[in-house]
Amino acid sequence: MSIKIEEVKSTTHAQRVAPHSHVKGLGLNNDGSAILPISNGLVGQDKAREAAGIAVSLIKSKKLSGRAILLAGAPGTGKTALAMAVSQELGPKVPFCPMVGSEVYSSEVKKTEVLMENFRRSIGLRIKENKEVYEGEVTELTPEETENPHGGYGKTISGIIIGLKTTKGTRTLKLDPSIYESVQKEKVSVGDVIYIEANSGAVKRVGRSDAYATEHDLEAEEYVPLPKGEVHKKKEIVQDVTLHDLDVANAKPQGGSDIMSMMGQMLKQKRTEITDKLRKEINKIVNKYIDQGIAELVPGVLFIDEVHMLDIECFTFLNRALESTIAPIVIFATNRGYSKIRGTDVNSPHGIPLDLLDRLMIIRTLPYSTQDITHILNIRSNVEGIDISTEANHYLADVGTRTSLRYAVQLLTPAKILAKTNGKTTITREEVEEIESLFLDAKASAKLLREQSEKYLK
Repeated sequence: MSIKIEEVKSTTHAQRVAPHSHVKGLGLNNDGSAILPISNGLVGQDKAREAAGIAVSLIKSKKLSGRAILLAGAPGTGKTALAMAVSQELGPKVPFCPMVGSEVYSSEVKKTEVLMENFRRSIGLRIKENKEVYEGEVTELTPEETENPHGGYGKTISGIIIGLKTTKGTRTLKLDPSIYESVQKEKVSVGDVIYIEANSGAVKRVGRSDAYATEHDLEAEEYVPLPKGEVHKKKEIVQDVTLHDLDVANAKPQGGSDIMSMMGQMLKQKRTEITDKLRKEINKIVNKYIDQGIAELVPGVLFIDEVHMLDIECFTFLNRALESTIAPIVIFATNRGYSKIRGTDVNSPHGIPLDLLDRLMIIRTLPYSTQDITHILNIRSNVEGIDISTEANHYLADVGTRTSLRYAVQLLTPAKILAKTNGKTTITREEVEEIESLFLDAKASAKLLREQSEKYLK
């Protein structure tokens, strides 16, 4: 069986302001101690941050593969923020796959298939290949046109002339018309640094030559130096893929060029299960690549939030999956105390079976103090571009202590809208008090239900 490797496009893009946009890392000193009270968007939780820092060190040294960590704490104590901080510390090259426990209940595929798919998404493979390439800054890009052999008025591309420049010289190449499509797909223009694989003809745009760095471009452009050496050279190409990418690439049925095949590709494909046999075959080839030194395994992180939503079948599957030779680091998060294991009548700590709990290293998150909540509200108001007075911020922190941190954070934007309606640019205590009177938190709503229970249906 020949393995197929497809290049995976970068998924990094500008994101809207999300609940954890402010988290940039764990905020630790060189000795692993937490920088207090605030660092990298995280506030307090010094013990939890230091424990997560040790976990990151183990992940980077590849000594935690197949092990699991549980983040346990009350709602709104920063469990997801800690997991996001771990992801930021590991960097973009280490796969980080977040999911929620309820995602396994899909109508199309089995629960265990959803878990296995996410396991495979969390394991990266760094493939290094020595390829013969033409590399340089594009100095000329001219498509050659000829009369359409099938008649008609239109012309077809018969070839493409590309001029490439490096520090050692220049070369002009006349290439096959099929490469013109790759050039258009990569949006290559004069002044870009590209490389063309000699064997496959694949074109890759590296970035814009730094000679053009003074240009005022509206788009954020990546500038790269002029390539060294000759235009034609042998180059080590490093490609990062996940095992799930390989599974999908090798499981896709290859359709023909007829109209029905094209229609099938255009229509939304139904989610299908990848067979265990195919995965075993891919694992064999991956292991062979690793033994030959062509590839390197990069165990990433699978983050399962609300892990108590999984049932006994999923927990049994996780017990086996964690023992696999190819397994990522799994971080669970839960806000449950003693609760029933889903699918059974058994009560267990955190709603997790004791045999799985025995495998976990547990990191505890503690409730935030009023001072911590004040710092978090400051960070969130800065991230969301909200101007709030010191008095209003302190009052909102008291509200958060009385109710919950999430509720206090959610009141920021409505208070901003109210301040704007009142002709103010800064939120004052008056707006926070009015907004608090308009909305109920969970505790106030529960109290009201108890007091007026006879007025509601049961």
